[in-house]
Amino acid sequence: LEMNEVAHILKYATGNSLVILDEIGRGTSTFDGMSIARAVIEYVKERIKAKTLFATHYHELTGMADEYEGIKNYTVAVKERGNEVIFLRRIIPGGADKSYGIHVAQLAGLPRKLIQRSQQILAELESCQTNKV
Repeated sequence: LEMNEVAHILKYATGNSLVILDEIGRGTSTFDGMSIARAVIEYVKERIKAKTLFATHYHELTGMADEYEGIKNYTVAVKERGNEVIFLRRIIPGGADKSYGIHVAQLAGLPRKLIQRSQQILAELESCQTNKV
């Protein structure tokens, strides 16, 4: 369904359109999703030339603001106090430098053991990424 909606937007949007896309590629693997998301951004930017709001969790796409004139990054302002994260409900210029997914899961009420295990897995994954570089 998601790709059908994207195809519809790409077919009918014009330079006078306002295109709003949320989490393109979320229903597939990370690299597939990121590739599709980037290609959609490029297509809209280069061919359709519509004003576009594109929400994504792919931090890797924030570099497109350096590559393309007219692409800008915005993020939700947060305040951190120790282990506490407060979402300030303001949109500010810049890309997200950090993910708060586990914190959001905690706010949603997921079990404490699951949150702790998530933090452990995240630390292991981040360690693997650091060791690959």
